[in-house]
Amino acid sequence: MNFLLILMSIISLNREISFTITYNNIPHDTALKTSWGMSCYIEGFEKNILFDIEPDSIDIIVLSHIHGDHTEGIWELLKINPAVTVYLPSSFPKGFKHKVKSTGAKIIEVSKPSKICKDVWTTGELGRFIKEQALVLDTKKGTVIVTGCAHPGIVNIVKKAEEMMHRDKTYLALGGFHLMAYRKSGIKEIIKGLKNCKVEKIGPSHCTGGEAIELFRKAWGDDFIDMGCGKRVFIK
Repeated sequence: MNFLLILMSIISLNREISFTITYNNIPHDTALKTSWGMSCYIEGFEKNILFDIEPDSIDIIVLSHIHGDHTEGIWELLKINPAVTVYLPSSFPKGFKHKVKSTGAKIIEVSKPSKICKDVWTTGELGRFIKEQALVLDTKKGTVIVTGCAHPGIVNIVKKAEEMMHRDKTYLALGGFHLMAYRKSGIKEIIKGLKNCKVEKIGPSHCTGGEAIELFRKAWGDDFIDMGCGKRVFIK
């Protein structure tokens, strides 16, 4: 399961921001079980942002795209806690939306960039064939982008986020980049595109693919972040 979960708890705005990969098919902490998908818990904003954690404490769910490994977990969650608002791309099937509403949950259909809470936005629907939204976070270090699978293209997502934030660079982009089927030459072109977008730090994970991850590691050096299961990253 790989959907964004947002816990509506007010926290100190002076608190440092942290990213914890709580679920992933890529290992980091050997004490944690790995399986296909990605889950990231984000603290330090007006609202805590989670992927697949504490279902009885969630107020808002943001679904990135329609694929089952990113949506199917919602049904068990809504059995436990239907008192939530679900942000999903407006292109989701009517049957899916009806099923969510039938649990008592509220739906907000997203097509354009939207503010979720202070310093947190969705890109809105991106892409032509597989519509997907990503998370855009404003931090003191700069823009942080969190992707589910980046089906619309990670470079396109970064460009959209920079346009939204009126900035010409990104501090950190992390998540699934969906490059498993790409040839080495194609991956290098994407790396070039991200470098042109001035992405300072990179954290590819989930569906990025082993070869691509190693190429990103080489290209970013000390600014590459291993976002395997159990990894914690802090932004002060």
